[in-house]
Amino acid sequence: MTDGGIGYLAELEKTIEARKSATPDRSYTARLYAAGRSRIAQKVGEEALELALASVQGDRQRIVSEAADLVYHLLVLLRDHDIALADVAGELGHRQR
Repeated sequence: MTDGGIGYLAELEKTIEARKSATPDRSYTARLYAAGRSRIAQKVGEEALELALASVQGDRQRIVSEAADLVYHLLVLLRDHDIALADVAGELGHRQR
């Protein structure tokens, strides 16, 4: 991808939305939604902590891996609240002004 892979986040967001209604035994995303909002929030917290610990250790590949886990779980949480990544980007843009 010419944009460094950032465009993939929009694709991932669509996939996550589509898997909300999938059968939980066939989709990890569907299992998260079936487990409920508390479990989704817990996973975001766990992944954020794992990223922070990887950062302290300074292992670049682990940081990238944990950041990917966090972004994925964040997208699941946002979609659970019917919030699009574009809404978050808009807020960031608003803060910059």
